[in-house]
Amino acid sequence: MLINELSKRTGITAHTIRFYEKSGLIKGKRYENVKSNNYYHYDEDTVEKLELIRDAKSVGFTIHEISQLIDAWYNNKMTVTEKLSILDEKLLSIEQRIKQLKEIKKLISHFKKDVLTDNC
Repeated sequence: MLINELSKRTGITAHTIRFYEKSGLIKGKRYENVKSNNYYHYDEDTVEKLELIRDAKSVGFTIHEISQLIDAWYNNKMTVTEKLSILDEKLLSIEQRIKQLKEIKKLISHFKKDVLTDNC
């Protein structure tokens, strides 16, 4: 399939798909026997990878983290234990970020109170 169909199937823009390709997360193929255009073609594996990338980004993985994991994850280079360890690390990171955000919220609320009581 071409990039427009891939975009429609995954809900990811063609621009973002090209970015992922330049980042090495996915790879399109050119048909050597077609000389009339330079179009990249994508297969079902690419659809699955894009869905994994989208899902990983939605739960907080960075592009850098995804690029480090995707090959090992897809080529079964990681054991279930290793995969679980990565997910546990991400959960811990998210918990720490939530704690930080709560502290920031508390501090901003304090500042707001100071402004309202004219203590600043």
